[in-house]
Amino acid sequence: MFRIVKIRSFEVGLVFQDGEFRRLLLEGRHWFFDPLRKMRIEVVSQREPRLAHEKLDMIVRSGVLTEQALVLDLKDHERALVWVDGRFADILLPGLHAFWTAHRTIKIEVVDVRDVRFEHAETATIVRHRAALISLEMHQVEEGRAGVLFLDGKYVATLRPGRYVFWRGVAHVQMVQLDLRETNLDVSGQEIMTADKVTLRMNAVVVYRIADAHRAVTVSDDVRQALYRETQLALRAVVGARDLDAFLTDKDAVAAEMEQIVRRRAGALGIEIVAAGVRDVILPGDMKDLMNKVTEARKAAEANLIVRREETAAMRSQANTAKLLENNPTLMRLRELEVLEKIASAGHLNVVLGEQGLAQRVVNLL
Repeated sequence: MFRIVKIRSFEVGLVFQDGEFRRLLLEGRHWFFDPLRKMRIEVVSQREPRLAHEKLDMIVRSGVLTEQALVLDLKDHERALVWVDGRFADILLPGLHAFWTAHRTIKIEVVDVRDVRFEHAETATIVRHRAALISLEMHQVEEGRAGVLFLDGKYVATLRPGRYVFWRGVAHVQMVQLDLRETNLDVSGQEIMTADKVTLRMNAVVVYRIADAHRAVTVSDDVRQALYRETQLALRAVVGARDLDAFLTDKDAVAAEMEQIVRRRAGALGIEIVAAGVRDVILPGDMKDLMNKVTEARKAAEANLIVRREETAAMRSQANTAKLLENNPTLMRLRELEVLEKIASAGHLNVVLGEQGLAQRVVNLL
């Protein structure tokens, strides 16, 4: 019929009778007369700072916790950061919460989560705690990238490299990251027909970087694939308007025109074109043989033309010399003496006399 309950210095007793909360028991010995066994006493330790009880609402309404504990009633748009003895301890969700204050130093920060982004001076400490896995979601934007942030499908901001933390369950957070560095796009294996019906196999390359991350995400579902398609179409349009000879003669003009078309379209996609050009041109096998024959014939014709030009020049020089000697007997005599000098220097001279007139002229020369 009589019960004795001892409450130590770090404990508190919760007294219930017929399922209703009645009062607290503080340190000391307490006597109870309970012949019908309708009284229940629960002893809880204040060394565990949080008072977690299924009938916490009844205990709070009684008012007995006013001087013993810190009570919070968080609304749906509120969360609370709990610090115990200067160390981060927990993140509280909406609901009723109570913390004993007699033996521990409790600090509570209530936060309005309608501002979905979480910012705090001790963010690095908070996100390492296990409670952050339930209440917070983290996104890391790496160096050289940009993060395009959407909340509930609406664009909010373009974020620079860094760590960003958001409250869970408040809004749908979507972070799309884009690489801002220069990137190569290979447009290879393109079979394109020229204006004179010759099929070429071509490889092109485009060097680009993201200039407007927001536009790059919202204008196209895949900006790289969109740029690939635009480059492909531009290459076909430029090459298809030219004959093979015109294309091979001025490939730089083809590359410049293609780059101009791609650059104009890339601006609408949020992309800046750094460079673009045709890397390889592969002719069909039979066309390659034909081109080799044409080149060989052209080179042979050029060589023949050079020979004929040199022969013409030599003949023209000889004609000029003959005319000069004809009009100048003294110069003719000097020329004859030069010839005789060369003959005499050989060390052996054979003179064959035939016709009387020729022999007489040779004797006269000697």
